[in-house]
Amino acid sequence: MLFFRTSSLRLSLLLLAGLLGLGLLRPRAGHAQILDDSTRNRYGARTTFILKERDLLQGDTVGRMVDSTLTRLPQQRYWTHDTTFQQTLGYFGAASRPLLWEANRQLGARLGRTVFDQYARGPEDVNYYDTKSPYTFFRFFQGNPYEQVFELGYARSLKKRFNVGFNYERFGANKAIAVSNTKTGQVEHNNFVFFARYQSLNNRYHAMGHFATARHTLAEQGGIRPLASDTLADGRIDLSLLFDYQREVVNLTNAKNRDSRDRVRLLHSYQLLGRGLTAYHLFNFSRQLNRYTDEQPAPSGVRNPFYPINRLSSAATDDRAEFRQFENTVGVMGQSQLVNYRLYGRYRTYSLETRSAYGAPPVVREALPTVDGPSQLFAGGTAAFQYRQFAIETAGEVKPSTEQLEYWLSGRARLGFLSGEVLLTSAAPTLTEQQFSGNHFAWNTDFKNVNVQQLRVRAARQLGRHFVEAVGTVANVSNYIYYSVDPISQTDQIHMDGPRQASGNADKFQISSLMGHYRGSVGHLFFETQATVTLGAGSDNPALRIPAVVGEARVYYQGYLFKKALFGQVGVQGYYQSRWKAYDYSPSTQQFFVQDHFTIRSVPVADVFLNADIKTVGVFLKMSYINQFLPQNGYFAAPYYAALPRRLQFGLRWQFFN
Repeated sequence: MLFFRTSSLRLSLLLLAGLLGLGLLRPRAGHAQILDDSTRNRYGARTTFILKERDLLQGDTVGRMVDSTLTRLPQQRYWTHDTTFQQTLGYFGAASRPLLWEANRQLGARLGRTVFDQYARGPEDVNYYDTKSPYTFFRFFQGNPYEQVFELGYARSLKKRFNVGFNYERFGANKAIAVSNTKTGQVEHNNFVFFARYQSLNNRYHAMGHFATARHTLAEQGGIRPLASDTLADGRIDLSLLFDYQREVVNLTNAKNRDSRDRVRLLHSYQLLGRGLTAYHLFNFSRQLNRYTDEQPAPSGVRNPFYPINRLSSAATDDRAEFRQFENTVGVMGQSQLVNYRLYGRYRTYSLETRSAYGAPPVVREALPTVDGPSQLFAGGTAAFQYRQFAIETAGEVKPSTEQLEYWLSGRARLGFLSGEVLLTSAAPTLTEQQFSGNHFAWNTDFKNVNVQQLRVRAARQLGRHFVEAVGTVANVSNYIYYSVDPISQTDQIHMDGPRQASGNADKFQISSLMGHYRGSVGHLFFETQATVTLGAGSDNPALRIPAVVGEARVYYQGYLFKKALFGQVGVQGYYQSRWKAYDYSPSTQQFFVQDHFTIRSVPVADVFLNADIKTVGVFLKMSYINQFLPQNGYFAAPYYAALPRRLQFGLRWQFFN
């Protein structure tokens, strides 16, 4: 088994290194310049194309032009790779979780530490390029003084066969709570990707591969700790007094979370019988290490009330979990004008090491026996048929098992502007949900598969300059796994108790949602709004919590200035979520958990922005949370986690096409 893993990894590293080497050996062998009759350079967004893995798996070797639009530039949820609505801890780079319902389609062994996924570049987010000239991408966003994003990317093609490049990202955030200097760092994220793409002269063989590494480090504060002066006569806490930001007191002052990820990935395909039959192979090796440390879990020998117990050491907390995974996927695919298909089989092996610090002085050693999981086999595929306005698609994946069968199956049909999808899933609990051992928490469970039956109907129509979309979803969920509080700790600091599986009357529940989206314009005035209403996931649901209403809206005026030398937008955007009992957070386990002691009020947040585009340069200025003090000095993103106050944000995106 070890020989198989090592051989596959070495082979993929050699192939990836070869692709990079072939591209870097002759850096001057690129295309000749494309010039028009006036000898002006014609390189630009229309000569630079992006390809992703999903494009190659669908037989698309052309890709799409690079994004040069302005609309999303000032929107903070597009600064990271997961652009869905997220519940965070109020600051950039913090732990987060999806805010709205989405069924899980991941099967087999998973670590179950996902709160930093938003900031990591997944394999589906890696861009491969087809450029007629060297392409450089640069962006810099600064939310003074709390948040920062820096990204630099470079790619070049050598004729039409090779493309190589790299991408470097850095996310950073400074502390806004319980700090004397707002330049004190809280979050640092570094992500580096090397990538290469190759296609043969006859266009039958294609390969794309990358090596990615990400390091995410942040200081955990555990939320604001209310003081006696914040307490009313009846014992309740006056939450409006907890927005003094730098002058507040927090629960944790020496705790840190680290999330480290590495990945080697190679996808290559070969056309056996034209576009009708293509064979492909995908190799993936990934590593994820989560480490939580607290140098003083019992300051001055007194137990920190934020922790329920110090199980292993009162001198230091050092909990580590390292998950490694090898995958090999082999399949065939093909397409014609009416039909396309893909069939595959996947082989996976994995391991999990759990370590913690014991005693005083603390010594790190094994906390749980190393899990060297059995080999896992998966089979899956897609098949689609399209004729004029009618289309039908089926997809699925299954993991055979002698214990509990895992699968996801979907069927989708579209007729004109109407479409519908049925989804069935049954997925095993994650490794963290099954077993955990740390200085403050421990559990060993025996959970069943989580089952979902979901129906989704969508209607979308473009009516001239107006676009209207409505999506309705109904999902029946059984055996849902969630993290909850210890019911006996309601009068003290609220602690997470551990994972639970919905049972009894709550074994099955139903949630439904309706999403409406409108985008349109009148003259130079543009409108866009989106709202989702969710039922069945309120405070009466002990397992799943979602705000009843989540929405955003944007109104802006755009046009040209200075004889069309500058394209600009000026406008206002707003975000709203209704009252809800938001998830609380346990830093040492990196898990959000359901609670019933804290209700977050309805949150309207408004921003004003100014965007400008000068040829290949895009810039924006934005005043975030301009409605601070209306009605109070702040709002909470999670229980006792205050969101950032009003601030000025600046952004620059620069693309070089030569």
